Order: sequence, then C-alpha cells, then structure tokens
Amino acid sequence: MLTGGCYCGALRYEVAGEPMFRGECHCRECQTISGGAENYFMAVPVEGFRYVQGEPARYSRPDLENPVTREFCATCGTHLATLSPRRKNAVILKVGGLDDPSVYGGPDVVFYTSEAQPFHLIPEGVPAFEKFPPPR
Repeated sequence: MLTGGCYCGALRYEVAGEPMFRGECHCRECQTISGGAENYFMAVPVEGFRYVQGEPARYSRPDLENPVTREFCATCGTHLATLSPRRKNAVILKVGGLDDPSVYGGPDVVFYTSEAQPFHLIPEGVPAFEKFPPPR
C-alpha cells in the first residue's frame, strides 16, 4: 500500500496495487508544473487509487482538445495526480506527494527529452524518447 498527501495535510490518498510503470518527463508542461525540473511520476491502477481525506481541486486546460486533468490541493497548491484521456486505466501519481518517495526507485522510461533543459539529468541506461514512446 502506497500512501501520500499534500504539503499542508488537507489531502491524503492511498494506492492499492503495484505501479504499472515509473516515468520521468521533460516536457514544457511538466517543467511549468514542477517549477522548472523534470517530473517524476508513477502510473498506478485507477481502481486502486482513492483519496481518504479531502477532495482535490481539478484543472483541465480549456484550449486543448484532449487535456489532462490535474488534481491538486486548493489550500497549499501541491500537485498530486494527473488523469489522462490517453490512459483511462491509470492515475499518474506525482512522486513528491508520497509519504516515502524512495519507493519510486527511478524511472523505467524517460519522455520528451527533446524539451529537456541543459540542467536536467537524464539517467543512463533507461529507455529515453524525444516525445512519447511507441505503444507497448
């Protein structure tokens, strides 16, 4: 069982089941959300994820055809999860909100290296793609 929450403690979540994969994204959207860094995340089964305290605020960009929905704390602003129309079976869980972020262990795959900044670190030996990798 994975557990986590936001910075101020207003939101708490639990995740039952194993992560589907671990990722690292360097796209400009993730850089904006993270404050400039790459974004570390785990895809977890949607049926195993639930908020056990509080209800997140949600945001989807109205100018995009198929936007993701970002879930965050309305009090402290911590971004906890993303729901994607491309991966309806998964919650994209941000590693920073985990009670024990060491369980992340590093990415299985790296996305959007074409948008990485010179100061971003891309791990050696991990499959890396300029955009999204081909479907598995």
